[in-house]
Amino acid sequence: GAGGGSVAGSAPGLYGGTRDAGSCDPDKLIAFLQAEPEKAAAWAGVHGIEPSAIATYVRSLTPVVLRRDTRVLNHGYRNGRATPRAAVLQAGTAVLVDRFGIPRVKCGCGNPLGDARPVTTRTTYAGTRWPGFDPASVVVVRSDVEVDVFVLVDLRTGEAFRRPTGTKGDDDAEATGPSATTTTTTSTAPSSSEGTSAP
Repeated sequence: GAGGGSVAGSAPGLYGGTRDAGSCDPDKLIAFLQAEPEKAAAWAGVHGIEPSAIATYVRSLTPVVLRRDTRVLNHGYRNGRATPRAAVLQAGTAVLVDRFGIPRVKCGCGNPLGDARPVTTRTTYAGTRWPGFDPASVVVVRSDVEVDVFVLVDLRTGEAFRRPTGTKGDDDAEATGPSATTTTTTSTAPSSSEGTSAP
């Protein structure tokens, strides 16, 4: 697996955000895909849905910000097809997660994300490394239980707050119970280039 191991997508404090504000624009992504049927078909195929279900699917996702460098299966687009590539997204990258807390969309570009493939041999990294990148701390998010409410960490205050699954920030509320204790270094401006990993 990844150097930092795997973490449950439901883990409180795994993700961050800004209370009462989403980090993505799902409607912009939906409009773009509706205007580009060929890309929409490839995008939908990554998620195993029909293009007609894109709007419903995207609206079911929750905007969050990665607090740890995270291994994913990123998909670009070339010659009418989605092209998968193992990648590491930098802490501070905005993503949309599904009801299990698995990253499914990279917000800055709208790329669909798949489950990170397990690494069976020594992983090597290529591409531009960002300050603080440490292969030993890269994590893979795994599915465990369906999440009704994510406990996020406010990137401005460090305080935990609650975001119901499928909401965009308007329904955020104060977290009750134990707050997240995970500490990470979060970039204020994520790199647009990704470190990639390949077995």
